[in-house]
Amino acid sequence: MDSCHLIRTPILHPAGPVALAERDLLLSAVLIMLIVIVPVFAMTFLFVWRYRATGGRGRYTPNWTYSAGVDAVVWLVPAAIVVSLSILLWRETHALDPYRPLPSDREPLQVEAIAQDWKWLFIYPEQDIATVNELVFPAGRPLSIRITSDTVMNAFFIPALGGQIYAMAGMQTRLNLLADRPGCFRGRNMQYSGDGFPEQHFAAHALPTAEFGEWVNRVRQSPARLDKRAYLALAAPSIGHPVGYYSGVAPGLFDHVIAKYAGGHTQ
Repeated sequence: MDSCHLIRTPILHPAGPVALAERDLLLSAVLIMLIVIVPVFAMTFLFVWRYRATGGRGRYTPNWTYSAGVDAVVWLVPAAIVVSLSILLWRETHALDPYRPLPSDREPLQVEAIAQDWKWLFIYPEQDIATVNELVFPAGRPLSIRITSDTVMNAFFIPALGGQIYAMAGMQTRLNLLADRPGCFRGRNMQYSGDGFPEQHFAAHALPTAEFGEWVNRVRQSPARLDKRAYLALAAPSIGHPVGYYSGVAPGLFDHVIAKYAGGHTQ
């Protein structure tokens, strides 16, 4: 697939409803905290000027001990900010639960992501195909991803579409995303994982529905199939692994990867 232009500040330029809500939450939290930050800086300069050693106009009151007004401001303003942030974060934490399906009139596309040294494998169980270091999905359709690791802990992150979530051996996490427009977005591992960590990134392509169908058909033409032997070869450590396609996948491969760390049990 052709290369694409990548946004330098994807968190501030979201391409989906999850990333947009997370950006708005970040900005809301900053604005609430500015209620304290701005007055503190303003009073700092005011006090330095008013109570300067020479020419200051502040009154000298060495026996002053208590002010109910000052005490109220010192306690009530921070308390109000903490309460506001708590309500905001509680509400948005539940609203942005990564496991919660996104509202849509279209069924989500199911993808299974496996972190390896040092690459990402994406399995499409419904299409019976798999890719390496390339995630492709239809724009405007929810994307439901099951995530695990076949190595040390990794963190799956596509900044333009949503927050990160950890990938851990013997466990699975879930992430629901949606791209509201076609585009190409950078995804990567955000958890340091060894020598190949800087190169462990992938392209996430959101395509129009028709183009996604054409892409699936192209992948199905690949002569390579991801059986267990091919998977073991792929799982060997490699740095800067090229994009790869598999036209078939061994049944239950994702669950098998989890089970080999979890004593035969999956979550």
